[in-house]
Amino acid sequence: MITSVSTRDARYDIGDQAGSDAIHVDPTYSYAATLLDDDSGCAGTGLAFTLGEGNDLVCKGAAFLAESLKGRDIEDLMADFGAFQNRLSNEQQFRWLGPHKGVVHLALASMTNACWDLWAKSRGVPLWKLLLDLEPEQLVNTIDFSYLEDELTREQALALLRKQSPSRVNREGVLARGYPGYDTSIGWFNYSDDQVRENVKKSVAAGFTAMKLKVGGPDMDRDLRRVAIVRETAGDAAVLMVDANQQWTLPRALEFGRRSREFNLFWIEEPTHPDDILGHQTLSKSYAPHTKVAAGEHVPNRIIFKNYLQSEALGFCQVDAVRVAGISEFLAVSLMARQRSIPVVPHVGDMGQIHQHLVLFNHIVLGHEALMLEHIPHLKTRFVHPCYVEKGVYRTPQEPGASSDLLP
Repeated sequence: MITSVSTRDARYDIGDQAGSDAIHVDPTYSYAATLLDDDSGCAGTGLAFTLGEGNDLVCKGAAFLAESLKGRDIEDLMADFGAFQNRLSNEQQFRWLGPHKGVVHLALASMTNACWDLWAKSRGVPLWKLLLDLEPEQLVNTIDFSYLEDELTREQALALLRKQSPSRVNREGVLARGYPGYDTSIGWFNYSDDQVRENVKKSVAAGFTAMKLKVGGPDMDRDLRRVAIVRETAGDAAVLMVDANQQWTLPRALEFGRRSREFNLFWIEEPTHPDDILGHQTLSKSYAPHTKVAAGEHVPNRIIFKNYLQSEALGFCQVDAVRVAGISEFLAVSLMARQRSIPVVPHVGDMGQIHQHLVLFNHIVLGHEALMLEHIPHLKTRFVHPCYVEKGVYRTPQEPGASSDLLP
């Protein structure tokens, strides 16, 4: 039984260079953490990610929502968590502040992720093992399918899970091999050209074969020069992506797509405003077949993801479990993406701690391709069990839970 709930406003100064992009020039990596204790001695930690200011507001929201967990048994709670999450997301007064986005939705993410972490710990298994062990009916019971019925019903989700089940044994080798990572830290926006070049050399030496560069400045020639530096230094065989962090207008994003074709970009990430679904649709058509659009870091909920998928407005789905309403909503989006054969390559506001579990589920249970997972090491020393990346590969975590416990 859950006996106590609390929150923690955890903020980490990472300096004025690391983490910088075209919009967020001086971020403070922060977690609004929900902490759950039960009478068996287990403690769950749930994370939502922010960049500093407002983190306290998310904590207040999570504390409000988490009060409803007191006295609940975690097994009973998770047996019908989709319905429970639906009720919380539609709390009559709190919902007005969203609905299903912003502070209130981040608060729901923090609380939801704490429940999943506690559930895995109470069973003594890593989150990935819990997800792999759940029967299809148990899994879909954790998901809120409301507003998705025109795209994905509960019955369709069950059918998808059952269809993939016979072949999952063929994909379990990833547990021993590890899941491929890609390096986001080679080219933060504030880094000089020389620093980018040296970072690429270090990344290649560390075993990474894929990397991402921040673009989106007022001088597109600078962006293209830096792309050329990365391509030249990493070599033609390297997988190269760029991320504009929503900075461009649609005409500018179209221009970059035309001017960058020679660099063989794997994707162009967040090329324009995240609410402009039709703009992303236009870009997807324009970029094809040379490259694809990646988006999802700032897409707040499963309904907007549904619209993106139905509009064929993205080539890579970057749903983030510390941005949408936690692991449960991540699962809903991942199921929809799988149904439309769109790869899921999560954004990692959690620094890959939780998502290293979720991508294993995606690959083994849903049959998503094991492409790669973003790696950002700047908060590695802040976690009790930091993710372990060796030779560019995430090694499978073995500790019980979702790897989300923060050090004091």
